[in-house]
Amino acid sequence: MLTAGGSADRDRHGRVDIPTVDELLSTTRAVRKRLDVTRPVERGVILECLQLATQAPTASNNQDWRWVVVTDADKRAAIAEIYNSVGEQYLAHAASTAEDTQTRRVYQSAATLTAILADVPVHVIPCIEKRVEGVPLVAAASAWASIIPAAWSFLLALRSRGLGSVWTTLHLAKEREVAELLGIPQTVTQVALLPVAYTIGTDFKPAARPPVQTITSWNGWGLS
Repeated sequence: MLTAGGSADRDRHGRVDIPTVDELLSTTRAVRKRLDVTRPVERGVILECLQLATQAPTASNNQDWRWVVVTDADKRAAIAEIYNSVGEQYLAHAASTAEDTQTRRVYQSAATLTAILADVPVHVIPCIEKRVEGVPLVAAASAWASIIPAAWSFLLALRSRGLGSVWTTLHLAKEREVAELLGIPQTVTQVALLPVAYTIGTDFKPAARPPVQTITSWNGWGLS
């Protein structure tokens, strides 16, 4: 099992407890409605999770990820206002026009987040210290290949400590406004906005996904 300090128990052969790790991987969900906006989040737990995040593999050993953690209430409110100016109407429309029930619920949940985003106690913005506009595909892929694994490790670390978040990107439509608010240099790319809070309950379950056999090809596209 995962201990309070976040380390995994190992058997006498040094192997990680696979059932616990599998549970962590399969139940780290996108959390919106169950973020507890009334409970403070300690700086130490955020730093602990970020420390684990920086252990993720990096492309070309280029450790250019940076993290902007926003706890100031006025700045969180300003970020939420920018986010809502982009996403509020879009999400409401998407929720009302979605063709299947699961997609509709996702959009409804995302729309709910707009109402509470300012109150979520911590906003984390993962960044990379470069711009990727107009660069070759291989260079862009390399840039994302460091920050995305690190951010996912951050989300896993949150889950193991009773916190949750969700990967959001709507504010990037007005990235420069958020950059000016937070003093982020023009040479830095914001990657996402992760609203972080303790979760209301921890009984998350695996999501419905297609069988891997239906989405996996062997030795060529579409081959089984």
